[in-house]
Parts: sequence; structure tokens; C-alpha cells
Amino acid sequence: MDKKKIMLTASKKIGVLLINLGTPDQCDVPAVRRYLKEFLSDPRVIDIPAPARWLLLHGLILPFRPKKTMAAYQEVWTSAGSPLLSNTLALKTALSERLGEAYTVAIGMRYGNPSIASALDQLKTCTDLFILPLFPQYSSAATGSALEKTLSLLSQQWNIPNITTLHDFYDHPGFIKAYAARIKPYLDAQKIERLIFSYHGLPVRHIDKSQCAAHCDKQANCPAMNDDNRYCYRAQCYATSNAIAHALGLSAEQYIVSFQSRLGRTPWIKPYTDELLLALSQKNIRHVAIVSPSFVADCLETLEEIAIRGKQQWEGLGGETFIAIPCLNEDSLWVDALVEMLP
Repeated sequence: MDKKKIMLTASKKIGVLLINLGTPDQCDVPAVRRYLKEFLSDPRVIDIPAPARWLLLHGLILPFRPKKTMAAYQEVWTSAGSPLLSNTLALKTALSERLGEAYTVAIGMRYGNPSIASALDQLKTCTDLFILPLFPQYSSAATGSALEKTLSLLSQQWNIPNITTLHDFYDHPGFIKAYAARIKPYLDAQKIERLIFSYHGLPVRHIDKSQCAAHCDKQANCPAMNDDNRYCYRAQCYATSNAIAHALGLSAEQYIVSFQSRLGRTPWIKPYTDELLLALSQKNIRHVAIVSPSFVADCLETLEEIAIRGKQQWEGLGGETFIAIPCLNEDSLWVDALVEMLP
């Protein structure tokens, strides 16, 4: 560990706030409805005028979607509760043990519990605060919303600590190293014809609103990161994939990028993961592995959408091998990376 992180003055108290997206408190319809209502009321998530958002949410989503979403959660809910929460708690424990008593680590969910407000309450005596949204690639809907909420709550405090925020870590060497190490054993164990990097999708308009000025048709691979696409989520996803693939020694033909979890009829960024699986099967590809580096903790999107439904789709298309590679969770290399990210 860097000496600067352990040689602290006695009066200095360092707080680390880990922020994840959120999860229902329980696996039942009322809890899922409460969660969806809070989540989808966020104007950074459904970025349409407030009256239209209210009508969409209360007229079309909340009357019908909670039951369907609850059924999906039932597929992955464990005795410890929500996988996202239990995996994030495990990460908090591992990071706390690594950092020692000089640091206080707390987790806050942008939606649901434990809330960001409750996490800040645990950190209120800290003189310095490091805010780390656990979203590798920046998006206004995730990182932007988490930072906005946290800073708004901090602004209400009488004593405001020294604050450092982390905007993204899509190409952080420790993050890339941890994911490459996570993936490698699966590629070494058996024949894999394609490694799929499947990222959470966003509406295309979110990319347009990020003022991406790169020459890109939003269909093919994004160009390398530069000042023109600094805030482009899609470009950051491609940068993450290319860096991990390079660390694994993969050729351009051995991996591919796609986007999952689209909702509604509005155009989302492409290629879509489910359509990619169909296209690969039509090319007589039979052995694939899939990993989701927009997530650092396994959750509904990785466990139910990919590991269950994605596998069912692939097998229905005649595929033979479908390996859903776990997220980093509390992996020791990932904890090392987090320590390196601290100021």
C-alpha cells in the first residue's frame, strides 16, 4: 500500500463513500414498485419533461412492470437478499480491512437502502471525503445522478469536509488488470470463439446530450478517447473493452462489444446483446463467453438478464457453450485497484 495512505496525522479522518445504483428492500411487488418509482422518477434517468415522465411512470410503468421485475428478482434473490447489496457489502468489508482504522468506508445506494444520506451520516465526522460511484464508465444517468444527489446532501451540512470525487475509472490500470485476471481462467479452460463485452445500454439521446463530437455512426466501433468524446459513455465502453482485450492478448476478431437492458421503443445504443447473439449463431459461432464490465458487482442485469436469459437464448439458437463470467465483486485485485484510486 502507498505510504501516503497509511501515514496519516492523528486528527485526519478519511471517509470513503462507495455508491451503487440500488435495489428493492425485499423481493415483493410493493418493494419493487417503491424502488422503480424512485429510480424512474429521476430526470437524469428518464430525461423527458416532468409531466410526460409522470404520465409514463404512473400510467404505463408502475401499474404493470413491478410484477414482471419482481419475477426477475426471484430468479436471483438469495438468503442474503439482493445480490447487488450483498456483493457491495462484501466489497465494503474487504476494502475496510485493507485500509485499516484510519479510514471509514460506507456504502450508499442512489435508490433504495442503505441510502446515500445514511452513508453520509456515518461519515459526518470525517475531515476528508472521497466519493466513488461504482460505475466504471461515466453516464449522466448513473454517475451524474449519484454525484448530484451526494453533493446536494452535503450542501445541507453545516460542516462540509474536503471532497474528492471520482468521475470514472473505465481505463484505470488496476481496474483493467482486475477484470483481465477475472476473465483469463475462463478463456484458458475451454474453447471460446468470441468474448462478448456486454454493457448496460443507454438511449441514443443520452450520447447526443453528452456533446460527443467524434466522427462515429453509433453503429461501428467507437474511435479512441480524446477531447471530442470525453463524456461519451459508448466510447468509454469501447475503451474499456480494448484495454482488457489487449491485456488478455486478444485479436480484434476474438472479442466484440454490445449493449443490454434496453427499455421501451426509443432508440438505444447498439449493437444490442440479444441481437448480437442471434447474429453470431447465424455465423455458426457456437462457443461464447460474456462479461459485463459496466458492473463491478453481480446484480439483476448480470445474473438474470445475462447468465439466465442470455444463456437460454443462446441454447435456443443452437449454441453449445455460454459462459457468464462473474463481476469483480470483492476480488482482491479489485480492492487493490480501489486503494490505488484513493487520493
